[in-house]
Amino acid sequence: MTTIAPTLQADTAVASKSLWQDSMSRLKKNKAAMISLYFIIFLCFVSLFAKYIAPYSFETQNMDAILQGPSSKYWLGTDSLGRDLLSRLIYGARMSMAVAIFTAIISLVIGSVFGAISGWFGGWVDRIMMRIVDMLFSIPSLVLLILVKVIFDSLNLFENPELKALTSTLMALSLTSWVTLARVVRGQVLQAKEMLYVEAARSIGAGSAYTLWKHVIPNIIGPIVVLLTLQIPGNILFESFLAFLGLGLQPPFSSWGVLANEGWSLMRSYPHLIIWPSVAMALTLYAFSYLGDGLRDALDPKMRGRM
Repeated sequence: MTTIAPTLQADTAVASKSLWQDSMSRLKKNKAAMISLYFIIFLCFVSLFAKYIAPYSFETQNMDAILQGPSSKYWLGTDSLGRDLLSRLIYGARMSMAVAIFTAIISLVIGSVFGAISGWFGGWVDRIMMRIVDMLFSIPSLVLLILVKVIFDSLNLFENPELKALTSTLMALSLTSWVTLARVVRGQVLQAKEMLYVEAARSIGAGSAYTLWKHVIPNIIGPIVVLLTLQIPGNILFESFLAFLGLGLQPPFSSWGVLANEGWSLMRSYPHLIIWPSVAMALTLYAFSYLGDGLRDALDPKMRGRM
């Protein structure tokens, strides 16, 4: 009896931990995911305090230091107008991280709600909602992205050109990237609502909203997070492509995409102009990917108690 009591107490302590507490403890054991998380937090910090961290203003020009390579004064070199590339890279993180975070939040909300309602209620509700998704899928994503971007630009909601370009880019990317997420959520909900734990919740009189939030969403959040973290670097690349077409943020304002596009034409003679923005985007892509893998493992209820 004395040997069983400590075991029962340990099991009770494990069971008393919530799913989120247990997930965070498993996430902390994943070194690659934690390093990626710290890197993303560091980028967010740099983005918020770029004005105080950057050695120069993003528009400060030195015509005597045009297209210089890395040096003690300009650590990453200068561009074609004599502007410090490190400073513009730091200011560019503000735009790129805004695209990454806000498009993820908006896409997650729209796609999860749309897909969960469609999959849970089924029937004519599911057919109508999925026909809307199919219609959006039938339009090439790039065409839809440019169309939404042009529409938001024509509304003239902001007088500030930087804020206008940022807002229209965010809205365009958010309203075109939720469709895939909605399909994934619908498929996961269709599978989850046939599970025994959902039947058990229904048998005790649990409502649809409670069952979705308390039982279904925690069991499907792993694939959603993984897909979302894969979409985030894709949205950063889409922002770069919009800047290349002249539809995104344009100089003198900077993002990593703008900097890479500026260095494209001078890549052979001055490779540092495209190397550093590319390295920043690549590191961010890897960080979100590793973090997504870590969150997938941590939020999977099947892994509970194994680590």
